[in-house]
Amino acid sequence: MTEIPYTHILFVSTALFFIGAFGFLTRRNAITMLMAVELMLNSVNINYVVFNKYFYADKLEGFFFSIFIITIAAAEAAVAIAIIINIYRKFKSIDANEIDSLKF
Repeated sequence: MTEIPYTHILFVSTALFFIGAFGFLTRRNAITMLMAVELMLNSVNINYVVFNKYFYADKLEGFFFSIFIITIAAAEAAVAIAIIINIYRKFKSIDANEIDSLKF
């Protein structure tokens, strides 16, 4: 079995990050913006794993950082969805342009 070169994986990770950044900057739907942030976090996880495998093949720091980021992303998603639900209850929309006040 041949191993995929690290540069190809880093290229895919970079592409995922910029797709997420583009999605976050161009979309105004709060759920879509949340998905774009999650895509960027996952591309960072791929980078951690690849750089760990490339530089420190015998250590697991990159994998531990990835698990930590996955945990933080899960907590962030739960809090963000709760905020989005409250915004929808107040404004009857989750469009970021229509939300003009944070006062309830």
